[in-house]
Amino acid sequence: MGEVRSAAETPGTPEHRAVMVVIAGLILGLMLSALDFVIVSASMRTIADELHGQTLQAWATTAYFVTATIATPLFGKLSDIYGRKRLYMAAITIFLIGSLLCGLATTMYQLAAFRAVQGIGGGGLAALAFAIMGDILTPELRARYQVYFSSVSAVAGVAGPPVGGLFASADTILWIDGWRWAFLINIPIGLVALIVVGLLFKMPSKRRAQRVDFGGAAWLVVGLGPLLVVAEQGRDWGWASPLSLSMILLGLAGIAAFLFTERRMGDAAVIPLRLFRDRVFSVINGVNVIVGIGVFGSLIFLPLYLQLVKGQSPGEAGLMLILQTAGVLTTSRGFSKAINRSGRYRDFLLAGMGLVSLTLFALATLDAASSLWLVGALIFLLGAGVGICFPVTLIALQNNSRKEDMGVASAAYSFFRGIGGAAGTALFLSMMFALAAGRIAEAVDRASGSPAFSAAAADPAVSADPANQKVLDTVNGAGTVDLNDTSFLLHADRRIAEPVVDGIAEAMSTVFLAGGCVMLIGFLLSFLLPRTKRTEPESASAPVGADAKAP
Repeated sequence: MGEVRSAAETPGTPEHRAVMVVIAGLILGLMLSALDFVIVSASMRTIADELHGQTLQAWATTAYFVTATIATPLFGKLSDIYGRKRLYMAAITIFLIGSLLCGLATTMYQLAAFRAVQGIGGGGLAALAFAIMGDILTPELRARYQVYFSSVSAVAGVAGPPVGGLFASADTILWIDGWRWAFLINIPIGLVALIVVGLLFKMPSKRRAQRVDFGGAAWLVVGLGPLLVVAEQGRDWGWASPLSLSMILLGLAGIAAFLFTERRMGDAAVIPLRLFRDRVFSVINGVNVIVGIGVFGSLIFLPLYLQLVKGQSPGEAGLMLILQTAGVLTTSRGFSKAINRSGRYRDFLLAGMGLVSLTLFALATLDAASSLWLVGALIFLLGAGVGICFPVTLIALQNNSRKEDMGVASAAYSFFRGIGGAAGTALFLSMMFALAAGRIAEAVDRASGSPAFSAAAADPAVSADPANQKVLDTVNGAGTVDLNDTSFLLHADRRIAEPVVDGIAEAMSTVFLAGGCVMLIGFLLSFLLPRTKRTEPESASAPVGADAKAP
Protein backbone atom coordinates (compact mmCIF):
# COMPACT_ATOMS: atom_id res chain seq x y z
CA MET A 1 0.00 0.00 0.00
CA GLY A 2 2.81 2.40 0.86
CA GLU A 3 4.52 1.67 -2.47
CA VAL A 4 1.36 2.42 -4.41
CA ARG A 5 0.96 5.75 -2.73
CA SER A 6 4.57 6.67 -3.31
CA ALA A 7 4.23 5.74 -6.98
CA ALA A 8 1.11 7.90 -7.22
CA GLU A 9 3.26 10.86 -6.28
CA THR A 10 5.88 10.19 -8.96
CA PRO A 11 5.19 11.80 -12.37
CA GLY A 12 5.34 9.40 -15.29
CA THR A 13 4.34 6.26 -13.38
CA PRO A 14 1.14 4.38 -14.27
CA GLU A 15 -0.21 5.10 -10.79
CA HIS A 16 0.38 8.84 -11.19
CA ARG A 17 -1.28 8.82 -14.61
CA ALA A 18 -4.28 6.98 -13.10
CA VAL A 19 -4.62 9.64 -10.43
CA MET A 20 -4.36 12.47 -12.98
CA VAL A 21 -7.08 10.89 -15.15
CA VAL A 22 -9.39 10.71 -12.15
CA ILE A 23 -8.56 14.31 -11.21
CA ALA A 24 -9.28 15.42 -14.79
CA GLY A 25 -12.68 13.71 -14.71
CA LEU A 26 -13.54 15.32 -11.38
CA ILE A 27 -12.47 18.76 -12.59
CA LEU A 28 -14.62 18.47 -15.72
CA GLY A 29 -17.62 17.53 -13.58
CA LEU A 30 -17.10 20.36 -11.13
CA MET A 31 -16.51 22.79 -13.98
CA LEU A 32 -20.00 21.94 -15.26
CA SER A 33 -21.79 23.09 -12.12
CA ALA A 34 -19.42 25.97 -11.31
CA LEU A 35 -19.59 27.50 -14.81
CA ASP A 36 -23.33 26.96 -15.03
CA PHE A 37 -24.08 28.94 -11.86
CA VAL A 38 -21.91 31.90 -12.87
CA ILE A 39 -22.99 31.99 -16.54
CA VAL A 40 -26.70 31.75 -15.69
CA SER A 41 -26.42 34.47 -13.02
CA ALA A 42 -24.82 36.84 -15.54
CA SER A 43 -27.48 36.00 -18.16
CA MET A 44 -30.56 35.90 -15.93
CA ARG A 45 -31.83 39.42 -16.68
CA THR A 46 -31.99 38.60 -20.41
CA ILE A 47 -33.36 35.09 -19.81
CA ALA A 48 -36.15 36.43 -17.60
CA ASP A 49 -37.02 39.19 -20.09
CA GLU A 50 -37.19 36.71 -22.97
CA LEU A 51 -39.44 34.38 -20.96
CA HIS A 52 -41.49 37.34 -19.69
CA GLY A 53 -40.81 36.37 -16.08
CA GLN A 54 -38.44 38.87 -14.48
CA THR A 55 -40.47 38.85 -11.26
CA LEU A 56 -40.49 35.03 -11.28
CA GLN A 57 -36.76 34.48 -11.60
CA ALA A 58 -36.49 33.39 -7.95
CA TRP A 59 -38.17 30.14 -8.98
CA ALA A 60 -35.37 29.24 -11.36
CA THR A 61 -32.68 29.88 -8.77
CA THR A 62 -34.32 28.38 -5.68
CA ALA A 63 -35.43 25.26 -7.57
CA TYR A 64 -31.79 24.51 -8.35
CA PHE A 65 -30.65 25.27 -4.79
CA VAL A 66 -33.27 23.06 -3.14
CA THR A 67 -32.80 19.97 -5.30
CA ALA A 68 -29.00 20.28 -5.23
CA THR A 69 -29.02 20.64 -1.44
CA ILE A 70 -31.18 17.56 -0.93
CA ALA A 71 -29.40 15.49 -3.59
CA THR A 72 -25.93 16.08 -2.12
CA PRO A 73 -26.17 13.73 0.90
CA LEU A 74 -28.32 11.21 -0.99
CA PHE A 75 -25.77 10.80 -3.79
CA GLY A 76 -23.03 10.32 -1.20
CA LYS A 77 -24.86 7.44 0.46
CA LEU A 78 -26.07 5.89 -2.79
CA SER A 79 -22.49 5.87 -4.06
CA ASP A 80 -21.50 3.81 -1.01
CA ILE A 81 -24.00 1.18 -2.17
CA TYR A 82 -23.67 1.24 -5.96
CA GLY A 83 -20.17 2.62 -6.46
CA ARG A 84 -18.77 6.12 -7.02
CA LYS A 85 -18.21 5.81 -10.76
CA ARG A 86 -21.75 4.79 -11.62
CA LEU A 87 -23.29 7.52 -9.50
CA TYR A 88 -20.85 10.15 -10.82
CA MET A 89 -21.80 9.28 -14.39
CA ALA A 90 -25.47 9.36 -13.40
CA ALA A 91 -25.01 12.84 -11.91
CA ILE A 92 -23.36 14.12 -15.10
CA THR A 93 -26.14 12.59 -17.22
CA ILE A 94 -28.92 14.12 -15.11
CA PHE A 95 -27.17 17.50 -15.22
CA LEU A 96 -26.92 17.32 -19.03
CA ILE A 97 -30.58 16.32 -19.42
CA GLY A 98 -31.54 19.26 -17.21
CA SER A 99 -29.30 21.60 -19.22
CA LEU A 100 -30.85 20.50 -22.51
CA LEU A 101 -34.36 20.97 -21.13
CA CYS A 102 -33.47 24.43 -19.78
CA GLY A 103 -32.21 25.37 -23.23
CA LEU A 104 -35.62 24.40 -24.65
CA ALA A 105 -37.74 26.19 -22.00
CA THR A 106 -40.46 28.57 -23.22
CA THR A 107 -41.79 29.87 -19.87
CA MET A 108 -40.24 30.78 -16.54
CA TYR A 109 -42.14 27.99 -14.82
CA GLN A 110 -40.74 25.45 -17.27
CA LEU A 111 -37.26 26.82 -16.67
CA ALA A 112 -37.73 26.46 -12.91
CA ALA A 113 -38.82 22.82 -13.29
CA PHE A 114 -35.88 22.03 -15.56
CA ARG A 115 -33.44 23.85 -13.23
CA ALA A 116 -34.68 21.53 -10.49
CA VAL A 117 -33.60 18.57 -12.67
CA GLN A 118 -30.24 20.26 -13.19
CA GLY A 119 -29.91 20.75 -9.44
CA ILE A 120 -30.22 17.03 -8.79
CA GLY A 121 -27.22 16.42 -11.05
CA GLY A 122 -25.34 19.41 -9.64
CA GLY A 123 -25.81 18.12 -6.09
CA GLY A 124 -24.44 14.74 -7.14
CA LEU A 125 -21.40 16.30 -8.80
CA ALA A 126 -20.57 18.31 -5.69
CA ALA A 127 -21.04 15.35 -3.33
CA LEU A 128 -19.09 12.77 -5.31
CA ALA A 129 -16.14 14.86 -6.50
CA PHE A 130 -14.85 15.39 -2.97
CA ALA A 131 -15.84 11.88 -1.86
CA ILE A 132 -13.82 10.38 -4.72
CA MET A 133 -10.89 12.65 -3.93
CA GLY A 134 -10.99 11.42 -0.34
CA ASP A 135 -11.14 7.80 -1.56
CA ILE A 136 -8.11 7.83 -3.84
CA LEU A 137 -5.76 10.36 -2.23
CA THR A 138 -3.86 10.37 1.01
CA PRO A 139 -4.16 13.55 3.13
CA GLU A 140 -0.74 14.67 1.82
CA LEU A 141 -1.71 14.18 -1.82
CA ARG A 142 -5.12 15.71 -1.17
CA ALA A 143 -3.51 18.96 -0.07
CA ARG A 144 -1.21 18.92 -3.13
CA TYR A 145 -4.00 18.31 -5.65
CA GLN A 146 -6.38 20.76 -3.96
CA VAL A 147 -4.88 23.50 -6.14
CA TYR A 148 -6.47 21.87 -9.21
CA PHE A 149 -9.90 22.01 -7.62
CA SER A 150 -9.36 25.59 -6.47
CA SER A 151 -8.57 26.51 -10.06
CA VAL A 152 -12.06 25.37 -11.10
CA SER A 153 -13.68 28.14 -9.06
CA ALA A 154 -11.10 30.63 -10.31
CA VAL A 155 -11.63 29.75 -13.98
CA ALA A 156 -15.43 29.71 -13.59
CA GLY A 157 -15.40 33.02 -11.73
CA VAL A 158 -13.22 34.74 -14.32
CA ALA A 159 -14.57 33.16 -17.52
CA GLY A 160 -18.21 32.67 -16.51
CA PRO A 161 -19.49 36.28 -16.24
CA PRO A 162 -18.17 37.52 -19.61
CA VAL A 163 -19.23 34.28 -21.32
CA GLY A 164 -22.71 34.64 -19.80
CA GLY A 165 -22.76 38.26 -20.93
CA LEU A 166 -21.72 37.23 -24.44
CA PHE A 167 -24.55 34.70 -24.69
CA ALA A 168 -27.10 37.15 -23.30
CA SER A 169 -26.00 39.92 -25.68
CA ALA A 170 -26.15 37.77 -28.83
CA ASP A 171 -29.44 37.56 -30.69
CA THR A 172 -28.58 34.13 -32.07
CA ILE A 173 -25.60 31.78 -32.07
CA LEU A 174 -25.73 28.99 -34.67
CA TRP A 175 -29.39 29.88 -35.35
CA ILE A 176 -30.29 29.39 -31.66
CA ASP A 177 -31.25 32.23 -29.27
CA GLY A 178 -28.09 33.47 -27.62
CA TRP A 179 -29.35 33.17 -24.03
CA ARG A 180 -30.16 29.48 -24.53
CA TRP A 181 -26.43 28.79 -24.87
CA ALA A 182 -26.07 29.65 -21.17
CA PHE A 183 -27.46 26.13 -20.69
CA LEU A 184 -26.51 24.39 -23.94
CA ILE A 185 -22.78 25.13 -23.41
CA ASN A 186 -22.89 22.43 -20.74
CA ILE A 187 -23.58 19.73 -23.34
CA PRO A 188 -20.12 19.52 -24.99
CA ILE A 189 -18.31 19.89 -21.65
CA GLY A 190 -20.49 17.21 -20.08
CA LEU A 191 -20.04 14.79 -22.97
CA VAL A 192 -16.27 15.08 -22.68
CA ALA A 193 -16.58 14.45 -18.93
CA LEU A 194 -18.74 11.37 -19.56
CA ILE A 195 -16.22 9.96 -22.04
CA VAL A 196 -13.28 10.54 -19.69
CA VAL A 197 -15.10 9.05 -16.71
CA GLY A 198 -16.66 6.16 -18.61
CA LEU A 199 -13.55 5.00 -20.49
CA LEU A 200 -10.64 5.98 -18.27
CA PHE A 201 -11.90 6.21 -14.69
CA LYS A 202 -10.45 3.53 -12.45
CA MET A 203 -11.86 3.45 -8.94
CA PRO A 204 -11.55 0.98 -6.06
CA SER A 205 -14.62 -1.27 -6.08
CA LYS A 206 -15.02 -1.23 -2.30
CA ARG A 207 -18.64 -0.71 -1.26
CA ARG A 208 -20.46 -0.84 2.06
CA ALA A 209 -24.07 -1.31 3.03
CA GLN A 210 -25.96 1.88 3.87
CA ARG A 211 -29.46 2.89 4.77
CA VAL A 212 -30.59 5.78 2.57
CA ASP A 213 -32.85 8.39 4.16
CA PHE A 214 -35.32 8.83 1.31
CA GLY A 215 -38.08 9.59 3.81
CA GLY A 216 -36.13 12.44 5.39
CA ALA A 217 -35.37 13.88 1.95
CA ALA A 218 -39.06 13.69 0.97
CA TRP A 219 -40.19 15.41 4.17
CA LEU A 220 -37.57 18.08 3.66
CA VAL A 221 -39.08 18.85 0.24
CA VAL A 222 -42.54 19.01 1.85
CA GLY A 223 -41.16 21.37 4.50
CA LEU A 224 -39.11 23.69 2.32
CA GLY A 225 -41.29 23.77 -0.80
CA PRO A 226 -44.37 25.50 0.67
CA LEU A 227 -42.28 27.98 2.67
CA LEU A 228 -40.31 29.02 -0.43
CA VAL A 229 -43.55 29.31 -2.43
CA VAL A 230 -44.95 31.66 0.22
CA ALA A 231 -41.73 33.67 0.20
CA GLU A 232 -42.15 34.14 -3.56
CA GLN A 233 -45.95 34.47 -3.86
CA GLY A 234 -46.86 36.01 -0.50
CA ARG A 235 -46.71 39.53 -1.95
CA ASP A 236 -49.47 38.60 -4.42
CA TRP A 237 -51.55 36.34 -2.17
CA GLY A 238 -51.27 38.50 0.93
CA TRP A 239 -49.01 37.38 3.78
CA ALA A 240 -51.97 36.73 6.11
CA SER A 241 -54.25 35.23 3.45
CA PRO A 242 -55.72 31.74 4.06
CA LEU A 243 -53.61 30.31 1.23
CA SER A 244 -50.35 31.76 2.62
CA LEU A 245 -51.14 30.58 6.15
CA SER A 246 -52.05 27.10 4.87
CA MET A 247 -48.74 26.82 3.02
CA ILE A 248 -46.84 27.98 6.10
CA LEU A 249 -48.58 25.36 8.26
CA LEU A 250 -47.86 22.66 5.67
CA GLY A 251 -44.19 23.69 5.59
CA LEU A 252 -43.91 23.62 9.39
CA ALA A 253 -45.58 20.19 9.49
CA GLY A 254 -43.10 18.93 6.89
CA ILE A 255 -40.15 20.23 8.92
CA ALA A 256 -41.53 18.58 12.07
CA ALA A 257 -41.90 15.28 10.20
CA PHE A 258 -38.36 15.70 8.83
CA LEU A 259 -36.92 16.15 12.36
CA PHE A 260 -38.85 13.11 13.61
CA THR A 261 -37.56 11.03 10.69
CA GLU A 262 -33.97 12.20 11.24
CA ARG A 263 -34.14 11.19 14.90
CA ARG A 264 -35.48 7.75 13.98
CA MET A 265 -32.85 7.20 11.25
CA GLY A 266 -29.92 7.94 13.56
CA ASP A 267 -26.57 8.02 11.72
CA ALA A 268 -28.29 7.12 8.42
CA ALA A 269 -30.22 10.41 8.46
CA VAL A 270 -29.64 13.14 5.90
CA ILE A 271 -28.23 15.18 8.80
CA PRO A 272 -27.68 13.10 12.00
CA LEU A 273 -29.14 15.14 14.85
CA ARG A 274 -26.47 13.98 17.33
CA LEU A 275 -23.99 16.29 15.57
CA PHE A 276 -25.83 19.31 16.96
CA ARG A 277 -24.68 18.41 20.47
CA ASP A 278 -21.31 19.83 19.41
CA ARG A 279 -21.19 23.59 19.94
CA VAL A 280 -18.82 24.30 17.06
CA PHE A 281 -20.95 22.26 14.63
CA SER A 282 -24.13 24.07 15.69
CA VAL A 283 -22.63 27.57 15.59
CA ILE A 284 -20.80 27.05 12.30
CA ASN A 285 -23.89 25.73 10.55
CA GLY A 286 -26.07 28.45 12.04
CA VAL A 287 -23.60 30.95 10.59
CA ASN A 288 -23.58 28.91 7.38
CA VAL A 289 -27.35 29.35 6.90
CA ILE A 290 -27.03 33.09 7.52
CA VAL A 291 -24.11 33.37 5.09
CA GLY A 292 -26.21 31.54 2.50
CA ILE A 293 -29.14 33.91 3.03
CA GLY A 294 -27.07 37.10 3.10
CA VAL A 295 -24.42 36.31 0.50
CA PHE A 296 -26.32 34.34 -2.16
CA GLY A 297 -29.46 36.42 -1.63
CA SER A 298 -27.44 39.60 -2.24
CA LEU A 299 -25.01 38.42 -4.93
CA ILE A 300 -27.86 37.72 -7.33
CA PHE A 301 -28.61 41.46 -7.40
CA LEU A 302 -25.16 42.57 -8.56
CA PRO A 303 -25.73 41.72 -12.27
CA LEU A 304 -29.28 43.09 -12.00
CA TYR A 305 -28.00 46.37 -10.52
CA LEU A 306 -25.34 46.74 -13.20
CA GLN A 307 -27.77 46.05 -16.05
CA LEU A 308 -31.05 47.56 -14.83
CA VAL A 309 -29.72 50.55 -12.89
CA LYS A 310 -26.35 51.35 -14.47
CA GLY A 311 -27.53 50.45 -17.97
CA GLN A 312 -24.63 48.11 -18.73
CA SER A 313 -24.88 45.40 -21.36
CA PRO A 314 -24.71 41.79 -20.10
CA GLY A 315 -21.12 41.58 -21.39
CA GLU A 316 -20.04 44.75 -19.57
CA ALA A 317 -21.72 43.58 -16.37
CA GLY A 318 -19.97 40.21 -16.73
CA LEU A 319 -16.58 41.89 -16.89
CA MET A 320 -17.38 43.95 -13.79
CA LEU A 321 -18.30 40.80 -11.88
CA ILE A 322 -14.77 39.44 -12.36
CA LEU A 323 -13.85 41.87 -9.55
CA GLN A 324 -15.91 39.74 -7.18
CA THR A 325 -13.93 36.65 -8.12
CA ALA A 326 -10.69 38.61 -7.71
CA GLY A 327 -11.75 39.53 -4.19
CA VAL A 328 -12.63 35.93 -3.32
CA LEU A 329 -9.32 34.61 -4.66
CA THR A 330 -7.28 37.32 -2.94
CA THR A 331 -8.50 36.52 0.56
CA SER A 332 -9.20 32.78 0.23
CA ARG A 333 -5.70 32.09 -1.10
CA GLY A 334 -4.09 34.57 1.26
CA PHE A 335 -5.82 33.57 4.49
CA SER A 336 -6.59 29.82 4.20
CA LYS A 337 -3.18 28.69 5.46
CA ALA A 338 -3.15 31.34 8.19
CA ILE A 339 -6.60 30.24 9.35
CA ASN A 340 -5.58 26.58 9.52
CA ARG A 341 -2.22 27.33 11.13
CA SER A 342 -3.45 29.73 13.81
CA GLY A 343 -6.75 28.08 14.68
CA ARG A 344 -8.24 31.52 15.39
CA TYR A 345 -11.46 30.67 13.63
CA ARG A 346 -13.62 33.14 15.51
CA ASP A 347 -11.36 36.10 14.77
CA PHE A 348 -11.20 35.35 11.04
CA LEU A 349 -14.93 34.62 10.87
CA LEU A 350 -15.72 37.92 12.60
CA ALA A 351 -13.48 39.72 10.11
CA GLY A 352 -15.19 38.09 7.12
CA MET A 353 -18.74 38.55 8.40
CA GLY A 354 -18.00 42.13 9.38
CA LEU A 355 -16.52 42.96 5.97
CA VAL A 356 -19.49 41.45 4.09
CA SER A 357 -21.97 43.22 6.36
CA LEU A 358 -20.30 46.62 6.00
CA THR A 359 -20.01 46.19 2.22
CA LEU A 360 -23.72 45.37 1.91
CA PHE A 361 -24.56 48.47 3.96
CA ALA A 362 -22.36 50.48 1.58
CA LEU A 363 -24.09 48.93 -1.46
CA ALA A 364 -27.39 50.09 0.04
CA THR A 365 -26.27 53.71 -0.47
CA LEU A 366 -25.78 53.33 -4.24
CA ASP A 367 -28.11 54.87 -6.78
CA ALA A 368 -28.19 55.34 -10.54
CA ALA A 369 -25.65 58.18 -10.33
CA SER A 370 -23.04 56.28 -8.28
CA SER A 371 -19.55 56.06 -9.76
CA LEU A 372 -18.63 52.77 -11.43
CA TRP A 373 -15.28 52.99 -9.63
CA LEU A 374 -17.11 52.91 -6.31
CA VAL A 375 -19.38 50.09 -7.47
CA GLY A 376 -16.35 48.07 -8.63
CA ALA A 377 -14.53 48.62 -5.32
CA LEU A 378 -17.56 47.43 -3.35
CA ILE A 379 -17.96 44.35 -5.57
CA PHE A 380 -14.29 43.50 -4.89
CA LEU A 381 -14.72 44.01 -1.13
CA LEU A 382 -17.84 41.84 -1.09
CA GLY A 383 -15.87 39.06 -2.78
CA ALA A 384 -13.01 39.56 -0.32
CA GLY A 385 -15.37 39.10 2.62
CA VAL A 386 -16.89 35.98 1.07
CA GLY A 387 -13.35 34.66 0.47
CA ILE A 388 -12.80 34.73 4.23
CA CYS A 389 -16.22 33.44 5.36
CA PHE A 390 -16.38 30.32 3.21
CA PRO A 391 -12.93 28.83 3.97
CA VAL A 392 -12.98 29.59 7.70
CA THR A 393 -16.35 27.91 8.24
CA LEU A 394 -15.28 24.80 6.30
CA ILE A 395 -11.84 24.56 7.95
CA ALA A 396 -13.30 25.06 11.44
CA LEU A 397 -15.96 22.43 10.82
CA GLN A 398 -13.56 19.82 9.42
CA ASN A 399 -10.83 20.37 12.00
CA ASN A 400 -13.39 20.07 14.79
CA SER A 401 -15.01 16.90 13.43
CA ARG A 402 -14.07 13.39 14.47
CA LYS A 403 -12.56 11.46 11.59
CA GLU A 404 -15.55 9.13 11.35
CA ASP A 405 -17.84 12.17 11.04
CA MET A 406 -15.77 13.99 8.41
CA GLY A 407 -17.98 13.00 5.49
CA VAL A 408 -21.32 13.85 7.07
CA ALA A 409 -19.94 17.09 8.54
CA SER A 410 -18.75 18.21 5.10
CA ALA A 411 -22.13 17.26 3.62
CA ALA A 412 -23.86 19.29 6.36
CA TYR A 413 -21.72 22.29 5.43
CA SER A 414 -23.00 22.21 1.83
CA PHE A 415 -26.51 21.34 3.01
CA PHE A 416 -27.01 24.32 5.32
CA ARG A 417 -25.35 26.79 3.00
CA GLY A 418 -27.64 25.61 0.18
CA ILE A 419 -30.73 25.95 2.39
CA GLY A 420 -29.69 29.50 3.25
CA GLY A 421 -29.02 30.30 -0.41
CA ALA A 422 -32.46 29.08 -1.47
CA ALA A 423 -34.20 31.03 1.30
CA GLY A 424 -32.19 34.22 0.70
CA THR A 425 -32.77 34.19 -3.05
CA ALA A 426 -36.53 33.67 -2.69
CA LEU A 427 -36.95 36.24 0.09
CA PHE A 428 -34.80 38.99 -1.38
CA LEU A 429 -36.10 38.72 -4.94
CA SER A 430 -39.66 38.72 -3.62
CA MET A 431 -38.83 41.74 -1.47
CA MET A 432 -37.24 43.63 -4.37
CA PHE A 433 -40.13 43.18 -6.81
CA ALA A 434 -42.71 43.80 -4.09
CA LEU A 435 -41.05 47.14 -3.28
CA ALA A 436 -40.19 48.09 -6.86
CA ALA A 437 -43.75 48.78 -8.04
CA GLY A 438 -44.40 51.27 -5.24
CA ARG A 439 -40.96 52.90 -5.49
CA ILE A 440 -41.31 53.30 -9.27
CA ALA A 441 -44.76 54.85 -8.88
CA GLU A 442 -43.37 57.32 -6.33
CA ALA A 443 -40.39 58.14 -8.57
CA VAL A 444 -42.62 58.63 -11.62
CA ASP A 445 -44.92 60.88 -9.56
CA ARG A 446 -41.95 62.99 -8.47
CA ALA A 447 -40.53 63.15 -12.00
CA SER A 448 -43.84 64.07 -13.66
CA GLY A 449 -43.52 67.61 -12.37
CA SER A 450 -39.99 68.14 -13.70
CA PRO A 451 -39.48 70.17 -16.92
CA ALA A 452 -37.38 67.47 -18.58
CA PHE A 453 -39.95 64.71 -18.00
CA SER A 454 -42.84 66.98 -18.99
CA ALA A 455 -41.07 67.99 -22.21
CA ALA A 456 -40.39 64.36 -23.09
CA ALA A 457 -43.99 63.34 -22.33
CA ALA A 458 -45.32 66.15 -24.51
CA ASP A 459 -43.15 65.13 -27.47
CA PRO A 460 -45.38 63.15 -29.92
CA ALA A 461 -42.43 61.05 -31.11
CA VAL A 462 -41.63 60.05 -27.50
CA SER A 463 -45.21 59.31 -26.49
CA ALA A 464 -45.77 57.20 -29.62
CA ASP A 465 -42.86 54.88 -28.79
CA PRO A 466 -44.20 51.67 -27.11
CA ALA A 467 -41.11 51.53 -24.89
CA ASN A 468 -42.05 54.90 -23.36
CA GLN A 469 -45.75 54.14 -23.20
CA LYS A 470 -45.32 51.73 -20.28
CA VAL A 471 -44.07 54.59 -18.09
CA LEU A 472 -46.44 57.21 -19.44
CA ASP A 473 -49.42 54.96 -18.69
CA THR A 474 -48.39 55.08 -15.05
CA VAL A 475 -48.44 58.90 -15.11
CA ASN A 476 -51.92 58.85 -16.66
CA GLY A 477 -53.20 56.36 -14.09
CA ALA A 478 -53.71 53.67 -16.73
CA GLY A 479 -51.66 51.01 -14.99
CA THR A 480 -48.29 50.17 -13.46
CA VAL A 481 -44.97 49.33 -15.05
CA ASP A 482 -44.75 45.60 -15.85
CA LEU A 483 -41.35 44.41 -14.68
CA ASN A 484 -41.70 40.89 -16.06
CA ASP A 485 -40.00 42.19 -19.21
CA THR A 486 -37.56 45.04 -18.56
CA SER A 487 -36.19 45.13 -22.10
CA PHE A 488 -38.19 48.34 -22.74
CA LEU A 489 -35.57 50.18 -20.65
CA LEU A 490 -33.03 49.51 -23.40
CA HIS A 491 -35.07 51.55 -25.91
CA ALA A 492 -37.00 54.05 -23.78
CA ASP A 493 -36.16 57.75 -23.81
CA ARG A 494 -33.64 58.41 -21.06
CA ARG A 495 -35.81 61.12 -19.48
CA ILE A 496 -38.81 58.76 -19.37
CA ALA A 497 -36.85 55.74 -18.12
CA GLU A 498 -35.02 57.62 -15.36
CA PRO A 499 -37.76 57.39 -12.69
CA VAL A 500 -38.18 53.66 -13.37
CA VAL A 501 -34.45 53.14 -12.91
CA ASP A 502 -34.51 55.26 -9.73
CA GLY A 503 -37.38 53.21 -8.33
CA ILE A 504 -35.59 49.93 -9.04
CA ALA A 505 -32.40 51.32 -7.46
CA GLU A 506 -34.31 52.32 -4.31
CA ALA A 507 -35.85 48.84 -4.05
CA MET A 508 -32.43 47.21 -4.47
CA SER A 509 -30.98 49.50 -1.78
CA THR A 510 -33.54 48.16 0.66
CA VAL A 511 -32.57 44.60 -0.26
CA PHE A 512 -28.86 45.30 0.27
CA LEU A 513 -29.72 46.90 3.61
CA ALA A 514 -31.68 43.78 4.61
CA GLY A 515 -28.74 41.60 3.51
CA GLY A 516 -26.40 43.66 5.67
CA CYS A 517 -28.70 43.23 8.68
CA VAL A 518 -28.83 39.46 8.13
CA MET A 519 -25.03 39.29 7.99
CA LEU A 520 -24.87 41.42 11.14
CA ILE A 521 -26.88 38.73 12.92
CA GLY A 522 -24.31 36.18 11.69
CA PHE A 523 -21.53 38.47 12.94
CA LEU A 524 -23.04 38.45 16.44
CA LEU A 525 -23.63 34.68 16.31
CA SER A 526 -19.93 34.19 15.49
CA PHE A 527 -19.01 35.33 19.00
CA LEU A 528 -20.37 31.98 20.25
CA LEU A 529 -17.59 30.14 18.39
CA PRO A 530 -14.75 29.04 20.70
CA ARG A 531 -11.26 30.34 19.95
CA THR A 532 -9.49 26.98 20.25
CA LYS A 533 -9.24 24.40 17.48
CA ARG A 534 -9.37 20.66 17.65
CA THR A 535 -6.56 18.74 15.98
CA GLU A 536 -7.66 15.12 15.64
CA PRO A 537 -5.87 13.21 12.90
CA GLU A 538 -7.59 12.90 9.58
CA SER A 539 -8.89 9.53 8.49
CA ALA A 540 -6.79 7.54 6.10
CA SER A 541 -7.71 7.41 2.49
CA ALA A 542 -8.22 4.35 0.39
CA PRO A 543 -5.26 3.43 -1.82
CA VAL A 544 -5.25 4.13 -5.48
CA GLY A 545 -3.51 1.90 -7.93
CA ALA A 546 -3.35 1.06 -11.58
CA ASP A 547 -5.11 -2.25 -10.99
CA ALA A 548 -8.13 -0.75 -9.20
CA LYS A 549 -11.34 -2.10 -10.66
CA ALA A 550 -14.09 0.23 -11.78
CA PRO A 551 -17.52 -0.67 -10.43
